[in-house]
Amino acid sequence: MKSLLKNCLIIIMAIGLFTSCGDINKKVEEQLYQLERKTNQLDSIVNKEVDKVMALDTLINFENKKIQKLDSLIDKSSTKLDSIINKKTKQLEIIIN
Repeated sequence: MKSLLKNCLIIIMAIGLFTSCGDINKKVEEQLYQLERKTNQLDSIVNKEVDKVMALDTLINFENKKIQKLDSLIDKSSTKLDSIINKKTKQLEIIIN
């Protein structure tokens, strides 16, 4: 009788152990699924922000090219203006002398 009771107790403990392991396995799978979902959301957010940075970089490059063109135009205009002023100054010097 003791041996039967002992065997039943061992079987009940084994069933309880396997049942609790199954519950733990389900919880772990659930947490892994949630972690994967959150990771995908974070990846999506990071990709959107990288796209924004790339768009901003493109805009900065475009504006930089505009500034370079304006700078070149200002240099040309300044050179022409200096040339005109120098001619007029020489003409004034000739008239004065």
